[in-house]
Amino acid sequence: MAAPVHNPAQVASAKEPEGLTHLLNVPNFLTLCRVGSVPIFLSLLSRHHYSAAMYIFVAAALTDGLDGAVARWSNTRTELGAFLDPFADKVMVVSALVVLTLNGSLPGYILSVVAIRDLVIVGGYFMLSFFTGERAPMAPSILGKLSTFFQLACIFAALISIGRGAPAQCPTLFFVTVAVTSASGIHYGYQGLVWLRWREPEMFK
Repeated sequence: MAAPVHNPAQVASAKEPEGLTHLLNVPNFLTLCRVGSVPIFLSLLSRHHYSAAMYIFVAAALTDGLDGAVARWSNTRTELGAFLDPFADKVMVVSALVVLTLNGSLPGYILSVVAIRDLVIVGGYFMLSFFTGERAPMAPSILGKLSTFFQLACIFAALISIGRGAPAQCPTLFFVTVAVTSASGIHYGYQGLVWLRWREPEMFK
């Protein structure tokens, strides 16, 4: 009996759902939900529904730890998830900081430090990729995770205070957030230079 002849297009389409299912696993789905919650959060905040905005923010913050835990427990880490997770964090944190800074709920220097740190990291990543022709590693550090935690804490404190009709007054929290955020930026920069020296040692001669 002759072997059945398969249409290459049919074979490709048959394999496609498996790849899509692999990418849209539970951790990645939770991360995408966090990204999707950002416009809802900003809409509630702009309409002065501060309690509802805080609930959305807390739910989004919980998924930040949940998606990573599920990925480790179920061994379903993907390259897409490694990119989406920090992207979702940045979209939520930066958008919230911008709005809360503009309405006077948070001091402007927190947003400035966070924005400069993120610009340096993104610019450094593209610089490393340009000089080496490779993608630089994107593993988060403990300082990076701590800086995200303190930034979320600042936003949460501001949401509680704005519901009471007053700006957040947490100087110690603000100072620690700025210090840890700055330290994480310096640490990422140091890691990038170490990696660049390992890949392109002639640049340091």
